[in-house]
Amino acid sequence: MQATDLDLARALLIANKGATLVAVRGDEIYTCTERGVKPLLKWVLDHKSLRGFSVADKVVGKAPALLYAILGPEAVFSPVMSWTGRAVLLASGIATSYDLLVPHISNRSRTGQCPMEDTVANVWEPYEAVSALEERACQMGLLI
Repeated sequence: MQATDLDLARALLIANKGATLVAVRGDEIYTCTERGVKPLLKWVLDHKSLRGFSVADKVVGKAPALLYAILGPEAVFSPVMSWTGRAVLLASGIATSYDLLVPHISNRSRTGQCPMEDTVANVWEPYEAVSALEERACQMGLLI
């Protein structure tokens, strides 16, 4: 049995402890080590595409799912995925798989919800999410 792009992306994410995201399309492999939505937001702002790619991402909540809706991968796997993240991906025609489906994504100190998730709590349109996430990322010093 031949491994799929998603199988390879998942295996590479697990094997590379520093990786936060792995995208695979045939022989093309992208590995990111930046945390949060930063790499996805940069790709959207740079008009990059993940069409035809399968992605494994450490954590997928609603914020990254809205960005994936624009980037357009075929499939997204995450060890931890939120209910709303999965809903956005499925509504965008992106196949999902996960190890754990959770009600929300916590912030890094686990004292509340992730700030990027808070930013898009009432946003369902992907391009509307981009401007909100870009503004929040700049406020947090994540984008220059």
